[in-house]
Amino acid sequence: MHKQPKLTRFNENVLAKYQIYNSIFMTLPFDTITKTGVLLPLFHDICKEGFSSKQNPSEIVENFFKTYQENPSEEEKINLLFKFIQYIERQVVLFDAIEDAAFPIVNNMDGIGTLRNIKEIATQENKKEALKKHLEDFKIRVVLTAHPTQFYPGAVLGIITDLTEAIQNNDLLLINQLLAQLGKTPFFKHEKPSPYDEAVSLIWYLENVFYHSISQVYNYIQSNIFDNQKIDNDIINLGFWPGGDRDGNPFVTTEITLNVAKRLKQTVLRNYYRDVRKLKRKLTFNGVEQLISELETMLFENSVNPAINTLISLEEFKEKLQQIKNTLISKHQSLYIEDINDVINKVHLFGYHFATLDIRQDSRIHQNVFAEIVTTLQKNGNTLFPENYLELSENEQLTILSTISDNVDISIFKEEMVTKTLESIKAIKTIQQNNGERGANRYIISNNQTAVNVMETFAMFNLCGFNHNISADIIPLFETVNDLTNAPSVMEKLYTNPAYLKHLKSRNNKQTIMLGFSDGTKDGGYLMANWSIFKAKEFLTKISREHGIKVIFFDGRGGPPARGGGKTHQFYASLGPTIEDEEIQLTVQGQTISSNFGTLDSSQFNIEQLLSAGISNELFSNANHIMTKNETEIMNDLALTSYEAYVNFKNHPKFMPYLEHMSTLKYYGKTNIGSRPSKRSKSAELNFADLRAIPFVGSWSQLKQNVPGFYGVGTALKKYEDAGEFEKVKHLFHHSDFFKTLIGNSMMALSKSFFALTEYMAKDEEFGEFWELIYNEYETSKRLILKLSDYDELMQGNKVGKASINIRENIVLPLLTIQQFALRKIQEIQKQENPDTELLKVYEKMVTRSLFGNINASRNSA
Repeated sequence: MHKQPKLTRFNENVLAKYQIYNSIFMTLPFDTITKTGVLLPLFHDICKEGFSSKQNPSEIVENFFKTYQENPSEEEKINLLFKFIQYIERQVVLFDAIEDAAFPIVNNMDGIGTLRNIKEIATQENKKEALKKHLEDFKIRVVLTAHPTQFYPGAVLGIITDLTEAIQNNDLLLINQLLAQLGKTPFFKHEKPSPYDEAVSLIWYLENVFYHSISQVYNYIQSNIFDNQKIDNDIINLGFWPGGDRDGNPFVTTEITLNVAKRLKQTVLRNYYRDVRKLKRKLTFNGVEQLISELETMLFENSVNPAINTLISLEEFKEKLQQIKNTLISKHQSLYIEDINDVINKVHLFGYHFATLDIRQDSRIHQNVFAEIVTTLQKNGNTLFPENYLELSENEQLTILSTISDNVDISIFKEEMVTKTLESIKAIKTIQQNNGERGANRYIISNNQTAVNVMETFAMFNLCGFNHNISADIIPLFETVNDLTNAPSVMEKLYTNPAYLKHLKSRNNKQTIMLGFSDGTKDGGYLMANWSIFKAKEFLTKISREHGIKVIFFDGRGGPPARGGGKTHQFYASLGPTIEDEEIQLTVQGQTISSNFGTLDSSQFNIEQLLSAGISNELFSNANHIMTKNETEIMNDLALTSYEAYVNFKNHPKFMPYLEHMSTLKYYGKTNIGSRPSKRSKSAELNFADLRAIPFVGSWSQLKQNVPGFYGVGTALKKYEDAGEFEKVKHLFHHSDFFKTLIGNSMMALSKSFFALTEYMAKDEEFGEFWELIYNEYETSKRLILKLSDYDELMQGNKVGKASINIRENIVLPLLTIQQFALRKIQEIQKQENPDTELLKVYEKMVTRSLFGNINASRNSA
């Protein structure tokens, strides 16, 4: 049967269902105010009308109370606004659940970018053998991070899962009960989660989604591309940051790291136990029954109580499963062979580690730590380092760092950060002993600026007993525009260092390099950050190939385009042969985890899209992937022009005061959604360098200005329009998939902007001119991107994405209005001679509470 257009499917299965279930939801009384559900739609209408007639948020709120309430007291007004917040954030949950439930209907699960589609194209083009060969080496790695851009507590995630299933089954009674449960379940956490709590929350996705979706994808590849033959390559890896990411998080301890690794192992054993238990009911034959029973007992004991330690080695476990499979083939006509294959593949994929726990720390912390190590060792009579080591040149230090080796006694160090850093390196060895080498074999150095930064980490491993046999990858992370530019010269020094080269040889001559989108965007603006990463990848590929090293790029990508998000698979498919692409590695965080990998269908679909992006780039690449010299020059000029515009904007004297006084920046730390502090230093003064990328990008998002996703793009395009050379950038747009993907993601940022919300700021004595500056760049960017793409409206080529954004923005319009109303009230109270501190706290709480629904509504599909 011919399917209806995608937008029609979306409207029927998402929009229509939302309208039906929302009408049920709005009639449910959750508290003392029973009329909330009736009043909210009226408030929504007042907001729409108010903004279209250029009223400010305060006028809109007061107009609502004047129209629909009879002389309400200040307390009654505040109570009702809090009730509206409570309803709206749950409307977002309802919409998420409906969209998740409709995912396999709206998206073609066998269409473009899926494995079935790739297999069919390969067969048609007589490239099936080439596809097989490529998959023998190619991998993707999805790394879950604890960056707090997801505001749903665990209880709410559970409700979304149950609600999604109930909606798929059209179970009205259960939907009604779950909506009532949702209304009474708190969203707000009174205490910050610990890094271990964050890990437990994300392990839920490993256990309930990835364990099944990854194995399904792998099973399909094995049976349909490899004709049921064994694949040595695991193809899909999982990475994990909660509990190992120390960068800016003082609450991550070695004990937490070890406990997270233990929890990962227990969880995967529990999943194996469930599978083996199901197998036991089927494999009731001679020769296999006893074996399967022994495995079941062993897995149960060790998943419940790891102290028992009756676990056989991973190799023995695999051998026993293979023995069962061989017996089924030789004696039982291959009965239930697919079931045993599924378990064998899962053990191959997830081992005893489930996901690789990455350790990460900032190079600036390392520098201080290393200086303390050198000084303390010298004081204790250790002669590893010469007395003048800290005054030596970079090359002299590199020579010394290459050779040292010891197993130092950590107790001699009095500085806490030194012991924490060295213990985290020793923890890698412990985790590898317990969970296998893949349990923890990557150490990431964020803010990496020099070769010494890498070699200090190399030396610390060798000071912790690894004795130049380091069973881990040392991964520099280049983030700022300057660091990205300097990255090739840093790697050149490392590749010509004999000790480091020997280490790389032991790691199969592979070097992983991480590149950070969000700090690059924060530092240099949207176009420059993306172009700097592209150019860095080209240079790093070239230099690595010259030295016989296979470079693997690990992208620190986020949710919104400003953090490297947007259509991720399109980004990877747009990279040409000048960039090494044997592996795709990327971070996934916050609401991107739930929106792209929250259900079995969405997880399988997005994993396949990533795989196919890498496969098609290698097997079916076209001329659009290779920029000519002239196109490269234009792209370079666009990036430099936008960079200049963004840097001037960032250096504007009102930039930081605007964020501090007119946005929600300082309220992020009060939400208790993540264990990390919201800024790097403990200083009371706010400065740009200390700003974390998430609160920075999030604050612009809450203002509905989304500056990091477009600022400078309009200025860059206007340069060509003013010079009468706009056809040049049009040509680039139509001939470069990379540039087209960037512009497409920028369109998404513009689509989520709504300047009517803050138009009142144009009249502000202090910030009016600054607001106009942002608004003019928005208007210029929007106008010229439409001209560039020949679109009549933004995201015209992605109508379903546009429709989803429109509904979400419509849901939170009253919430945004309340947030701005509260911010204006705070400013009013602060200007009073004797401010009412209690009332101030109430409105500050209102701003904080309104963050939840707004952020959750802004989720992006990768």
